[in-house]
Amino acid sequence: MSVGEEELYRLYWRRFRANKFATAGGIVVLALFAISCFAPWITRYGPDNLDLYNVLVPPSTTHWFGTDDLGRDVFTRVIFGARLSLMVGFVAVGIATLLGTIVGLISGYYSDWVDTILMRFVDIMLCFPTFFLILAIIAFLGQNIWYIMAVIGLTGWMGVARLVRAEVLSLRERDFILAARAIGASDLRIIFRHVLPNALSPVLVSATLGVAGAILTESALSFLGIGVPPPTPSWGNILTSGKDYIEFAWWLTLFPGLAITVTVLAYYLVGEGIRDALDPRLHR
Repeated sequence: MSVGEEELYRLYWRRFRANKFATAGGIVVLALFAISCFAPWITRYGPDNLDLYNVLVPPSTTHWFGTDDLGRDVFTRVIFGARLSLMVGFVAVGIATLLGTIVGLISGYYSDWVDTILMRFVDIMLCFPTFFLILAIIAFLGQNIWYIMAVIGLTGWMGVARLVRAEVLSLRERDFILAARAIGASDLRIIFRHVLPNALSPVLVSATLGVAGAILTESALSFLGIGVPPPTPSWGNILTSGKDYIEFAWWLTLFPGLAITVTVLAYYLVGEGIRDALDPRLHR
């Protein structure tokens, strides 16, 4: 890394830290990541341990978030659900970002008929109602966490492709790209060595926001009963198990609902903070 690049990254970091909301969101994201990694050591209960003598016990010093209808500790299931939700978010967004970046690079760099074909395909994909497309695919493939992550990723790459294409279109006629072509650099070298590093800013923002969207989608699928199959804990299926007892066991819906809300809000704040830090128009 050159001295100039190091100074630029430090500038971005200072801008990000100056945004108090983004910093708070980053702290929450790091805390959730730590909780998901060390979940087995945080609680003395297992996520599937039954205790039929302590069914629907309200929050206490023994069970911080109470217990569910099978006597399972809700706090344990929520923190193990954080592990699954974050895994879904990162894997699904990784797939979507990879596909969208490749399509956007090819479409924006080659333009002409290549751009026309790829962008029409993107338009067709955007016409499908994404959530119902996911429902249909899961109905055929079955309930499996890997299928769910793959389907969310394969139906969420179009926005990334359009962002990358727009960035590449503005870069492809810049002087440094023309100079690389003049010295005989191959298209692959120009794309991956010169274009891609300069087009990553919107991708990074989109990926951060996409994690929040993937977590919401997985939670919605699990809440409807077609996401992560029980007894594997997921914030969505914890909400589902608690909806029949909401009148007298409020903790079954409150705590997983708060977990979803706080997590999604934190990722949105981080995404907005990254966007503001990388946008030079906001710091003139």
